[in-house]
Amino acid sequence: MSVYDDKGLFQMADMDLAHHDRILRLLYAAVLDSRKWVEVLHEMRALFAANFLTLILREGTADDAGLLIWVGNIAGEDVVRFAPSSQVATPVTNLLADHVYTIADLMEVSAWRGSSYFQHWCVPHDIFHVMLVDISTAGAGRLPLRITRRETEPAFSAQDRARCQVLLPHLRQALQMHNERQRQESLGGLFSSAIGRLSVGVIVLDARGRVFDQNLMAAQMLASGDGLKLVSGGLEAFYPSDNRALQNLIRGAFAHHASGVPALVDAVSIARPSGQLSLGVVAEVVPPGDHASDRGKPVAVLYVRDPSSPTLASAGAIRQLFNLTPTETALALKLADGASLEEVAEELNIRRNTARAHLRAIFSKTGVRRQTELVRILLNSVAPLRVGD
Repeated sequence: MSVYDDKGLFQMADMDLAHHDRILRLLYAAVLDSRKWVEVLHEMRALFAANFLTLILREGTADDAGLLIWVGNIAGEDVVRFAPSSQVATPVTNLLADHVYTIADLMEVSAWRGSSYFQHWCVPHDIFHVMLVDISTAGAGRLPLRITRRETEPAFSAQDRARCQVLLPHLRQALQMHNERQRQESLGGLFSSAIGRLSVGVIVLDARGRVFDQNLMAAQMLASGDGLKLVSGGLEAFYPSDNRALQNLIRGAFAHHASGVPALVDAVSIARPSGQLSLGVVAEVVPPGDHASDRGKPVAVLYVRDPSSPTLASAGAIRQLFNLTPTETALALKLADGASLEEVAEELNIRRNTARAHLRAIFSKTGVRRQTELVRILLNSVAPLRVGD
């Protein structure tokens, strides 16, 4: 028996099942593809014979302007607009969550006509009747849905309310899943960015060896073709012997993941035709998840390190962490990149004795006695994780 039968909502809604199913299919497709929300709202606008429909997809915060989607029909043409949800003004607040209202439930017609919201927003857009509900979601707050009609159109009926109430649980679930997915993707982006600032390339492959994701550092490595390259969507090493080792590494990682036995070799060294230091590659297989390719199957993640790449440590963070002067900071970072003190002095256009004096000051402030110790504490500090600078 339907969960709606107790209240008779589904019978009262009297919805065309094909239309109902189409909206639900689009709703749950929108969880994975944000562009589908526009199609969802257009279908709902048709269902309610509305001239406009707006949905706040993401609430605005101090750090995020949020997102509102607005669909409608102007002069016979379907339109869609996106706006920050933080800019939305409304004459009604503190509504009961998940309760469907019409504007007539909340104020007298004279008060509605006299409100500045009606005068400045509704009149120019030929809006009079409004049906509204604040959808409660776990972790994403209340997300308002507003459905409108012209004054010449019938007011929203009990059937319209029932239709809205029938769709409400699915709207709530889809919005909740969508916002959780967005949050996870945001966190994933932060982690990928942090790994990139540590000069680590990340390459994600499916079981057939196809590359379907990579961070910026990995993209730069592959674009250079110096050691690793993309061939027909797959990852290959420049030299045949290294390529055999790389492919064995990837296949072995998948095989050992399937068997539950740790891989005997999970790292290889990739020589570079440029003559620079070899790339180091480590592989691991992660469990099935919601990946862009081969959804539901494990994927291999390769971490690639270029030992000759310059440090991405933030100069500002180095200054703040160790109370260094700008010149001391520049000298320390160049030493961390592998330059000799003489090379740094020449590059900074200072005398060698001056460079030595700066180095002694750096040793004193950081508490180390040798350049190797200085480089180690710089690279192991949080400075590479700071954004910007």
